Amino acid sequence: MRRTLYEAEHEDYRGVVRTFVEKEISPHIAAWNEAGIVPRELYAAAGAQGLFGIAIPEQYGGAGVEDFRFNNVVLEEMAAAGVASAALGLTLHTDICLPYFLTLTTDEQKERWLPGIASGELITAVAMTEPAIGSDLASMRTTALRDGDDYVVNGSKTFITNGINADLVITAVKTDPSERHRGMSLVVLERGMPGFERGRNLDKLGQHAQDTAELFFSDVRVPATNLLGEVGQGFRHLTANLPQERLSIAGYGVAAARAALDWTVSYVQERTAFGAPIAALQNTRFRLAELSTEVDVAQAYLDACVLALNAGELTAADAAKAKWWCTELQGRATDLGVQLHGGYGYMSEYPIGQAWADARITRIYGGTTEIMKEVVGRDLLGR
Repeated sequence: MRRTLYEAEHEDYRGVVRTFVEKEISPHIAAWNEAGIVPRELYAAAGAQGLFGIAIPEQYGGAGVEDFRFNNVVLEEMAAAGVASAALGLTLHTDICLPYFLTLTTDEQKERWLPGIASGELITAVAMTEPAIGSDLASMRTTALRDGDDYVVNGSKTFITNGINADLVITAVKTDPSERHRGMSLVVLERGMPGFERGRNLDKLGQHAQDTAELFFSDVRVPATNLLGEVGQGFRHLTANLPQERLSIAGYGVAAARAALDWTVSYVQERTAFGAPIAALQNTRFRLAELSTEVDVAQAYLDACVLALNAGELTAADAAKAKWWCTELQGRATDLGVQLHGGYGYMSEYPIGQAWADARITRIYGGTTEIMKEVVGRDLLGR
């Protein structure tokens, strides 16, 4: 079925992204997985190629084009190349962190931060999760108490993507610890601030090249000029950006499922059992037929969500539907791919094996499948 989501300029951009991935990421992904981190130079290279600045206004070094279809092209090309662990930090920078810097910043903050974000000189992260609180953000204990022209930040965060590489960390804090949601604010912590320490680069099941870290704050003095948005409105600011964040995760989920399908279709035509390719077995054909159908149906919904986001009409519930369904599909697709690859599917040098390990986290970060269903259920029942 022919997709109608993209226009000529998006396909031209796809060629740029594909070439970038082939030259700058694919030859190095195994070494980066082993190292547990991608080099900062990757961000500079992506910035030089224009991958970070599509939505950033021209005066700050971007293209000034607000069209999530360009973001989705990046997701698709990264998934097709099987480089999820390198892709996550790059897409977090553009799809998840950038909207905060575009919509919540003052003119002075834009001048200070956006050019570096566009060039890849300033790497971004967002720090919400704390030990033991999971999805209950209102229970966070990290505080930012006003002291003259500064906020004094104390606390810690965990599971922070780009945690080692990040220069600018959008940090959810309690400016009023006596309140729950209404006590939350967002401040930007910067590399080198005294008292801002990074813990270990966490050892994960998958996504090995993605630096995921613990962050610790001990009397970190953050200028009040680093406040993002309004005091006490942090929870509202976070939820306003969640639809795009979840759509980005969903977009990668569909693209990763399609990549798993493509790799498996190719493999089963080469692998033999009982003197014939396993593609000749009815079970193989039926399982792949089911997966192909699910991917195409999910793709149609995802494409509709992208257009809704562009139009400013994507709801939290629709984004939640996309996120949970597409990441669960990603899990089923990679698992089937491993099964039909047989023992070779369990080998890390095969893309399907690495994709299977990388896929497990997508049903957790950005809001677990269970939380997504709760969002949808509450929307349905008006609660």
